[in-house]
Amino acid sequence: MIRSLTRFLFKFLVGFIGLSLALVLLFKFVPVPVTATMVLDGNGITKDWEPLSQIDRNMVRAVIAAEDGKFCTHDGFDREAIETAMRENAQGGRIRGGSTISQQTAKNVFLWQGGGYFRKGLEAYFTLLIEKIWGKRRIVEVYLNVAETGIGTYGAEAGAKRYFGKSASSLTTLEAARMAAALPLPKKRSVKNPSGWLRGYGNTISARIGVVARDGLDSCVYQ
Repeated sequence: MIRSLTRFLFKFLVGFIGLSLALVLLFKFVPVPVTATMVLDGNGITKDWEPLSQIDRNMVRAVIAAEDGKFCTHDGFDREAIETAMRENAQGGRIRGGSTISQQTAKNVFLWQGGGYFRKGLEAYFTLLIEKIWGKRRIVEVYLNVAETGIGTYGAEAGAKRYFGKSASSLTTLEAARMAAALPLPKKRSVKNPSGWLRGYGNTISARIGVVARDGLDSCVYQ
């Protein structure tokens, strides 16, 4: 009985590793067709995959400024941010996240939304894979094509068309900043006409885009 169970678990593990490696290798070259988040979205799916060369650099700099300032220097995990998030969450109040763009991409493409140690463990596994196999440029490209940018809207291109009536290839600094500001909660945060805190946050990200450009914090994407 134990031997049969062990054999089954071994085969399952080998099969899982083989399948996950195959998917990661495939999506290094092929656009991600759909994600679990998209499938489970009751609002439908509006998306339009675009290569990174057709997405304005302002958008890349905006998500780095808003989500992951150490993107080009970490190995997929910002340990300082994770430790800070754990410490602040333990104190109660608003839950703070410490996920990098790499972790968010791994979750969006291969997994499902929500927490739990099991899903976080799988997220770490896929994060390691995409960091090693895809590289930084592909990670950002995939992230900006699968991230939810509005109700039933996915990717920078679909978001740019929805909010500004233009392609993601010609976003201004402020437009990119406002899209990035809404990314954590795209169903609740207004992109086109933000007010109050959200408007201020968008302006802050807009200013940080200049810092990303000045300090070359997006250099790994455009080597």
